[in-house]
Amino acid sequence: MPTGTPKPQELLHRLLPSFPEFLQTLLPTGRLAGNEFLVGDISGKPGKSLKVTLSGERAGLWIDFATGEGGDIFHLIQQVKGCDFPASLENVQQWLGTVPDLPKLSRKKTTHWHYHDTDGTLLATVTRYDHFHRSNSVKAHRKEFRVRDAKTQRWKAPNPRPLYNLAGIARCDSVVLVEGEKCAQALINKGICATTAIGGANAPVEKTDWSPLADKDIIIWPDNDKPGQDYAQRIASVIRYAGAKKVRTITIPDNKPEKWDAADALAEGMDCEALLSTATIPAPPDKPPVIPTYSFAELLDDQRPMPEDLLAPRVLTPGGILLLAGAPKVGKSDFLLNMLAAMASGTSFIGLQPPRPLRVFYLQAEVQYHYLRERVQQLVLTPEQLKHVRQNLVLTARLMQILNDDGMRLVAAAIKASFPKGVDVIVVDPIRNVFDGGPSNAGENDNDAMMFFLRDRLEKLRRTVAPDAGMILVHHTRKLSKQLVEDEPFQAFSGANALRSYYTAGMLLFRPHEKQPERHVYFELRNGAELAPKQLIKQKQGWKELNIKQPTSVSDNSTSTEKSDDFLVKTICQQASEGKIYTVNQFATAFDNKGELGGKTAIYQQVQRMAKQGRVHFFRDHQRYGLPAPGRSKFGYLCVDNMVYNCPKTGSVFTVFVETDSGQKLNLPTTQSQKRKKNNTRRNTKTGR
Repeated sequence: MPTGTPKPQELLHRLLPSFPEFLQTLLPTGRLAGNEFLVGDISGKPGKSLKVTLSGERAGLWIDFATGEGGDIFHLIQQVKGCDFPASLENVQQWLGTVPDLPKLSRKKTTHWHYHDTDGTLLATVTRYDHFHRSNSVKAHRKEFRVRDAKTQRWKAPNPRPLYNLAGIARCDSVVLVEGEKCAQALINKGICATTAIGGANAPVEKTDWSPLADKDIIIWPDNDKPGQDYAQRIASVIRYAGAKKVRTITIPDNKPEKWDAADALAEGMDCEALLSTATIPAPPDKPPVIPTYSFAELLDDQRPMPEDLLAPRVLTPGGILLLAGAPKVGKSDFLLNMLAAMASGTSFIGLQPPRPLRVFYLQAEVQYHYLRERVQQLVLTPEQLKHVRQNLVLTARLMQILNDDGMRLVAAAIKASFPKGVDVIVVDPIRNVFDGGPSNAGENDNDAMMFFLRDRLEKLRRTVAPDAGMILVHHTRKLSKQLVEDEPFQAFSGANALRSYYTAGMLLFRPHEKQPERHVYFELRNGAELAPKQLIKQKQGWKELNIKQPTSVSDNSTSTEKSDDFLVKTICQQASEGKIYTVNQFATAFDNKGELGGKTAIYQQVQRMAKQGRVHFFRDHQRYGLPAPGRSKFGYLCVDNMVYNCPKTGSVFTVFVETDSGQKLNLPTTQSQKRKKNNTRRNTKTGR
């Protein structure tokens, strides 16, 4: 570095007060936009791909989103002028030295506006800075707006960006949308409900949450200039898509100067109510609404913490859909009611944890009032849980209304009336009772009808009342076999395939044995790590998770088999002590899918294997024990070592003696596939294959 050349940081510090002027000299086609200098690329083409930050922590840094290249201001000078690093320093020093009369700028904070949610929590602050010439402190050289995210405490707008005056919007049916906080607050001070987006006419519409304007009458009041008129036309379409009831735009009087706005109208003493009454419906825009897109760089650089799960881990996320399904009579409604009570109280349920007590609206379309009341009163809750659940869980009783246009308005109004500060979770149980297939009037098995219901009914309902609310949908499955559940549980969901492709998480409630209290819950998480199935039991105190290890290896499978064998031996002994002795067929029929045992064929196969191992035996001398003849059974009655039989007729106690060879093979029922295999073997033998 040449002698006498200042250090880079010192040069940057001296350059920042006149940074925009320097950049305009370096890249004449560039333009200022808030806290950024925009240009097409390093060659100076018009555009906005290359951005230079003017102030703040990143002052002097640049990035070209088209190429991914970036660096500090000295690196930019090297790229533009094709020079080396020392030459870039000299370039800055020379520019500062050759314009000694360049007016120095001083920055002054002139005002700020706070963005709150409906309950008064601070979301963001927009601060205005005016840059004045030090020689003339009256007229501002330029103005700068900076946004600070209250949650992350960073100088960056929240994502999504909130609207101004959310509490006022929630209370009013008609809202005036203007450009900028100054105009919005001026109207609010006069008793007119108004709002604006962060950035005014330059606001990125795809990053702003417009949902609070749903079901509202919106009047757009643009500034009197070309950007304002373009913004009014573009934003009208966006607001309609967000669900606004009516969208109109005022006509600015012909005699008003350029950039005339709502604040100017109030300063003139104009009758703003009369002007608003002249608003008309704008013509459709030349271009359709913008689809939100995010560059890789934006996603990579967004280091904000992830939103809290509504039901951790990742079972229900903000804006997500959890589908809870099960066969009829498996206990879905009771299971769901217990889970919702836990969510409303902020307590754990079978290891699933909400972050806090949640506001839950339960749209229940199956159980009548008195039976719903009975279920609620049977819940076992602690006093601390009750304190939250009483106010956080609101239910309907057998809603007799499908979610068509009228039903949507009724339900949205009921949710808003129940939770004025917003709802966290919306539950629909079951979806088939409120299903609306749209214009085709098709049922839930039709893909197009199901997609219409999900997108144009449920999603619209969520956008209307709370865009970040989680949704729980209750559905039914076909009758499930144990094998199907073990192989692919979520293929059993009834209805169209569109349903399974749409939800963000699935829960399947399954009862392996009809006469046993145990249930299994299987999980499918689209946005989270795999969650192991849970085994549950329904007790008077509620649902309890059983601490049973899931098979994960060969040794675990062997342990499971040993448990099943022990259960079979124990069952035979216990039944004999109670005066009940069975043939193989009688035993398989009596204990089909009970306890650790499978179906009838599985029991036959298990007995055959255990007979070969010497753990199960047979006897035919039934007269000795006062038993009837075993009928057509080839092997006689089942017995095991040291089995004691209490004869119910005589009261005598017998120790049963083994009579038959334990290695004999049982004649198992022949399935159709086994018959085909046997016939094929015979044909192959005859043909010599």
